Amino acid sequence: MNLLSLYKAATVLGYPLIAVYLAARKAKGKEDLLRFPERLGYAAKPRPDGRLIWIHGASVGETLSALPLVNKLSELCPTARIMVTSGTVTSAELMAKRLPENAFHQYVPIDTPFAVKRFVDHWKPDAALWIESEFWPNLLNEIAARKIPLVLINGRVSDRSFRRWQKFPAFCRELQSLFVKSFGQTDEDARRLRVLGAKDAESVGNLKFAAGDLPFDADELNKLRAQIGSRPCWIAASTHEGEEEQLAAVQNALKTTGALMICAPRHPKRGDDIEKLLQQAGLTVARRSRGENITPDTAVYLADTIGEMGLFYRLASIAFVGGSLVAFGGQNIIEPARLGKAVVCGKYMMNFKEIVAKAVAADALSVVEDKKELAQTLDDWFADKGILGQKQENARRFALNQADVLNRLTAALTPYLDFDERKNNAD
Repeated sequence: MNLLSLYKAATVLGYPLIAVYLAARKAKGKEDLLRFPERLGYAAKPRPDGRLIWIHGASVGETLSALPLVNKLSELCPTARIMVTSGTVTSAELMAKRLPENAFHQYVPIDTPFAVKRFVDHWKPDAALWIESEFWPNLLNEIAARKIPLVLINGRVSDRSFRRWQKFPAFCRELQSLFVKSFGQTDEDARRLRVLGAKDAESVGNLKFAAGDLPFDADELNKLRAQIGSRPCWIAASTHEGEEEQLAAVQNALKTTGALMICAPRHPKRGDDIEKLLQQAGLTVARRSRGENITPDTAVYLADTIGEMGLFYRLASIAFVGGSLVAFGGQNIIEPARLGKAVVCGKYMMNFKEIVAKAVAADALSVVEDKKELAQTLDDWFADKGILGQKQENARRFALNQADVLNRLTAALTPYLDFDERKNNAD
C-alpha cells in the first residue's frame, strides 16, 4: 500500500474528528451555511454541457491571481466553461462579483474520499489547474486516477514549506508526481518542486504580474478624494496582527503636516480590535464599515471592508505593503505598483524574495528595517515631489514590464487545454 492510500484510509477513520473541525468552523462563521453541502461534494447546479476547465485556488489571493487566467482562457477556449473553486467565504463573495459570464464558483470539497468522489463524479472536468500551494492528497489523487490533466500553476514553495516537505520525501514525491506539469512562480520555486518530486517543472513567471488594475467605484473615489482634499495620504495595505501597533507609531512620528493614513487590514473582521489599538495610540479614527466620513481631524481611515482595495490604493500616493513588519512573509507588491504608487515594505518578505529582489534592483520598491525607517521614508518622499514621482513611475513600469507572463503561461498550457471538440463528458 502506498502512502497516498494510507492517507486515504486515515481520512476515512478520522472523519469524526473532521466533522468536529467543520462544526467549529461553522460556529465561527468560517463556512457558508447555505452552501455547505458543496463542501461535502454535493453540487449546487448541473454540470454545464461541453468542456469544463477547473481552476482551484485556496483563498482570496489565489483566486484573484487566477482571474486574468480565467479571462484569457475564456478568449482561447470560447466554447468551454470554467469552474473556480476555493475554500473560504470571502473568496466566494469576490468571485461572485468578478467572474465572467462563462465561469462560476463552487466550494472545494473537504479532502475525504467520499466528498471528492462525489465532486469529481458530478463535474467531470476536462482539465484541472491548481494555483500555488494547497495540496489536498485525496482530491489530487482522484483527479489523476481519472487521467484528467492536472497542472500546477504559479507554484510557490517557501523556505518553511520546503523544509517541512523534505521531512516526508516519499509522500511528497507521490503527491508531486500526480501533476503532469508544474509551473513555479520563480526559477527557484521550479527547482524546489523538482527536488520534491515534480516530474516536469519550469517557470514562465509569476501570474500575479498578469493581474489587471484592481476595480473601484468612481463615485466613491471622487467623494473620498474630496474629503481628503490636499492632505498627503499613504496606505498601510494588507496589515497583519502585530503590525498595526507599529504603524500607529509611524503615523504619530510623521513630521509631514496633515498626513492621513489609510489602514486596510488583511482581515477586516479585526476592525474593532484595530480601532481600539489606534485610539489608544491617540489617533482619531474614521471607519469605512460604518460609513464615517474623513474629516480634517481624522488621522486614520480604517478601511475594514472587503473587495475595495482598488479604491483605497487610488486614494494614496504611497503604499506600504503589510505582512512585512512582522515575520509573516509579505503580501503582493504588484497591485499598488500597477497603479503607480510609490511602494515600500518591511524586511520580512520571505514569500516574495525573487520579486522583491527584482523590484529593488529596478528602484521600484524600498525595503525598510523597522518602523523608524518607515516613518523617515514616508517623510522624505512626501517632502520631495520629484523623488515621489520617480518612485511611482518606477513601480508602474516594473509591474507592467512583467505582465507578459499570461501569454507565456497560456502558450505553455496549450497541450493540456487543446481538447477534441467532439469529446463528451460521459463516463
